[in-house]
Amino acid sequence: MDVGAFDEFIGIDWSGAKGPTLPGIQIALAKPGEAAPILVAPVQGKWWTRPMVLAWLSERMRVKRVLAGFDFAFAYAHADLGCYFPETGPALEDARSLWALVDQVCRDTPELYGAPFYYREDLGFHRHFLTPKAKGDLFTSRRRLAEAACADITWPHPVMKCVGAANVGTGSLAGMRLLDHLKRGMDNHVAVWPFEKIEGRSALVEIFPRLYFKRADVDPRGWRERALLNQALAHYGSKALPKSWRPSREDEPDALISAAALRALSSRPEIWSTPLSIPAARTVEGWIFGVDWSS
Repeated sequence: MDVGAFDEFIGIDWSGAKGPTLPGIQIALAKPGEAAPILVAPVQGKWWTRPMVLAWLSERMRVKRVLAGFDFAFAYAHADLGCYFPETGPALEDARSLWALVDQVCRDTPELYGAPFYYREDLGFHRHFLTPKAKGDLFTSRRRLAEAACADITWPHPVMKCVGAANVGTGSLAGMRLLDHLKRGMDNHVAVWPFEKIEGRSALVEIFPRLYFKRADVDPRGWRERALLNQALAHYGSKALPKSWRPSREDEPDALISAAALRALSSRPEIWSTPLSIPAARTVEGWIFGVDWSS
C-alpha cells in the first residue's frame, strides 16, 4: 500500500476527562528527517481543550498533508460477538456509524465530552460499560483483534472500561465524537485508517504510546529519565531531545515518542497493509498503528 509522503507527523496524547482545559492533552510534532519532535503549545491558554485540538488540526490539514495519531480506541470490539452492543443494539454497519451514534447521544454535552453515552439510564448502552457508578450486567473484558495481536508486546485495557487506572473508555468516547466532527467537516481532506483509502489525503491513525516504548526496549515508567526517552527516540531514527528539556507530565513523552514512531513507521508498507486483509479491522474495529511489525 503506497500512501506517499507526509509533511508532518503529529502525536496526540488524548484525554476524556470532564472540563474545558485538559492538562492530559499533549501534542508533539515531527517534521520529515531526523530532528527530535517538539511539543506544540496550545493556541491560547495554558492547556489544550478538545474543541481547540479539533480546530487546530482541521486548519493544519487544509494546508499540509498530515499523519496524526490519537491515543484512543477508534471503535469497540465487534468480531467476537458480531456486533458492538449485543442484546441492546443498535446494529451498526461500520465504525463511522458508531461515531455518529456517540455524538448524537452526547450532542447536548459541550467540549466533546463522551460520558453521557455510558451514564444515561434512559439508554441501554450503560449495561456494556464498567463505570464509576456500576459494572454493567453485560460488561465483559472484550478485546478487538488489534488488541489481541498487540498482547505479545503489551496488553491494552478494555475499551469499555471507564474507571480507574488506564481508563481508556471515556477518552475513546470523546475521541469518537472528535472523529465524527472531523469527518463531517474535513471529509475531502482526511482519511481515517484503516477504514478508508488514504489516496493522497491527510490520515488519522490510532496510536498506543506504551507499545512504542516497549518496541524500543524502554520501560514506559521511566518517562522522567531523559536518557531513556532519547533511547526510545533513537530507536525510531530521531535525534536526541534538547539537553535543557525535562518532562513535567507523562503525557509529554507519550506524545513525543508517538510522533517519532509515526514518522519512522509510516514509510514501511507492511504497517499500512497489515489490517487490510482482516475484514473486521478495516470496517468495524480499526487497528493500532504499528501492531504486528518486525523490529
